[in-house]
Amino acid sequence: MPLINLLLVLIVVGVLLWLVNTYIPMYRKIKNILNIVAVVLVVLWLLRVFGIMDSLSSIRI
Repeated sequence: MPLINLLLVLIVVGVLLWLVNTYIPMYRKIKNILNIVAVVLVVLWLLRVFGIMDSLSSIRI
């Protein structure tokens, strides 16, 4: 995956998280959980993209 695509995905995810945190009224705990889940998913996706965690490809969602 080219570096530009990687940066674009990270920027889009960041902007979406910012929009949700800014404009959608939710309890603070729910926002924190949403942020943690988003960060964990992005980190796992990055590990998979860079080939560090190849075992993720066997997991089906």
